[in-house]
Amino acid sequence: MLANYDAILFDFDGPICHVFQGLPAPEVAKQLSTLLTTLAPELADAAHSTDDPMVIHQLAREGGQDVLTAVEAALTDAEVRAVGVAGPPTGGAVEAMAAARSSGRRVAIVSNNSADCVHAYLSSQGLSGAVEAVVGRPILRPDLMKPSPHPLLEAAAILGVSPERSALVGDSITDVEAARAAGAGSIGFANKPGKKEALTAAGAGSVVTDMRSIAHLFTAT
Repeated sequence: MLANYDAILFDFDGPICHVFQGLPAPEVAKQLSTLLTTLAPELADAAHSTDDPMVIHQLAREGGQDVLTAVEAALTDAEVRAVGVAGPPTGGAVEAMAAARSSGRRVAIVSNNSADCVHAYLSSQGLSGAVEAVVGRPILRPDLMKPSPHPLLEAAAILGVSPERSALVGDSITDVEAARAAGAGSIGFANKPGKKEALTAAGAGSVVTDMRSIAHLFTAT
């Protein structure tokens, strides 16, 4: 499978690190919901009904551009703080990125998290040179986040490869959906119980349970 791809794109939260490991996502969601409720009281019930910061970010769009701008800025700030206490990279992540590059493939990170937080984490871990590009959350365009193919198409363009010659390593169904929509391949990372079946059902080209397996695959090709 890997012989078909010239570029490997890695999702960030999960395959590379656990963004909200030190600053739990529900805590961030609570802060964002308070902000959103203050700016757009009509969205209070919906905002307080979720503990997912990304859901609140997308909900903020219903409040208008100014509301979305404020919530997105607060989310980005929280993400940067979160990766500062996120701990070491996911086991095997560094090896997988290095093996992909050593095999002659182009490497990028494609994430629904902000580019600011991705760059902050890579810098703090001494990994800024591990990838050639970072495509983060489209600014003020939650509609272009994965499962939209937009981030993958942007990454492919930056790397100078066709989308069909790229593959995304991701741990969510939206990653697989985004890859399919872009015409790219996908490698599912099943890091929790039940994910292997879900990612397979979503159409992932292959599924692994350890990022070290991906490193070994690149080494073998």
